[in-house]
Amino acid sequence: MDIFSGFLGAGKTTLIRKLIEEAYDKDEKIVLIENEFGEIGVDSGFLRDTGVKINEMNSGCICCTLVGDFGKALNEVVESWSPDRILIEPSGVGKLSDVIIAVEDLHNDQIQLNGFITVVDAKKCRVYLTNFGEFYKNQVEHANAIILSHVDGLSQEKLDRCIADLRALNPEAPMVTTSWDQISGEAILEVMEEKKTLSAELDRLREEAREHEAEHHHHHHHGHDHHDHDHDHHDHDHDHHHDHHHADEVFDEFGVQTTHAFTEEKIASALEALGNFGECGQVLRAKGIVQGEDGRWIHFDYVPGEPEIREGTPEPAGMICVIGVGLEKDRIREIFGL
Repeated sequence: MDIFSGFLGAGKTTLIRKLIEEAYDKDEKIVLIENEFGEIGVDSGFLRDTGVKINEMNSGCICCTLVGDFGKALNEVVESWSPDRILIEPSGVGKLSDVIIAVEDLHNDQIQLNGFITVVDAKKCRVYLTNFGEFYKNQVEHANAIILSHVDGLSQEKLDRCIADLRALNPEAPMVTTSWDQISGEAILEVMEEKKTLSAELDRLREEAREHEAEHHHHHHHGHDHHDHDHDHHDHDHDHHHDHHHADEVFDEFGVQTTHAFTEEKIASALEALGNFGECGQVLRAKGIVQGEDGRWIHFDYVPGEPEIREGTPEPAGMICVIGVGLEKDRIREIFGL
């Protein structure tokens, strides 16, 4: 069960529609529940038949509105339809934590809470924080994915400020910051399910660095020297440094999400600067996906001495990841102009 919260007009319904059409498994039986949650609704006798079937979503999705005793109605939906996935769209007011509590209070084994997704209108972020502090903060703090809407045409400065405000309330949740029409519903779902997030990317990168180290040591001990040319570019002063690394070594990591736009030249010079051991520490791997200034997206991969930059698909959020030993994180931030 996924709960989508967000203020009226943030675009929850548009997002849900996109996910149903482009991301969720076509064989899944999905029930979408729109709920006037926590508001004085119509008296409960009015909606005895909770499963109001609306087929306008035309992809086998059952759509119903629950008013009154939310818990009772939810249990009925589960019994009557036995859906594979339930999407709940509480109306804009009401705390996300209240919805979560109501679901947990059911003690229904068939219902597993999955994601709490909060949709934030990037243009109104600040206004809402000021005017609806309590409710709004609650939605952001409890989210395990934050999806920005209406980022088009927003100045970099306003976007940065909006993200900083959200990060102050929720430093961890993966965020989608790219305009929805550039990315697929599937890409958004990957962020919601934490397959494509900053920490997932850093884990992958750390794994690569570890395998590389292990391979290097393996060759070292077996007297194969055809691998050694990889390491010639290490400053000789640091050779002893390098040989004392072990495959299970704890690497430093630097990871950052960014909405800034770059040029290929800027990325190329940043990657060159990463090779400066004295300034950055020993960078073993770097990877990133960032927006280009011309609207295209730039993907880069870096192994010392071998920067690779190419054009690639738009991603839900720009990110830069660096793995190494003794990383100077502030300097790395500076190099990329963050």
